[in-house]
Amino acid sequence: MLNALLMIDSALLIILTLLQSGKTDGISGAFTGNGSLNLFANVKERGSEKVISNITLVLGILFFVLVIAVRIA
Repeated sequence: MLNALLMIDSALLIILTLLQSGKTDGISGAFTGNGSLNLFANVKERGSEKVISNITLVLGILFFVLVIAVRIA
């Protein structure tokens, strides 16, 4: 039962991560120096971006809890 929940959670986590829009130039910008790479920039999320971000956070926490529960059980 826990394994099935873990598989569903991981699939949803992957899908929601892919749905999120990029906020920076990506890894190529870090190596080439294009743009400014500010890890502590205050980026406001609004509307659906905020909902997807919050659901991703909850699913990520649930993922770690399920992995520990599967390991213990």
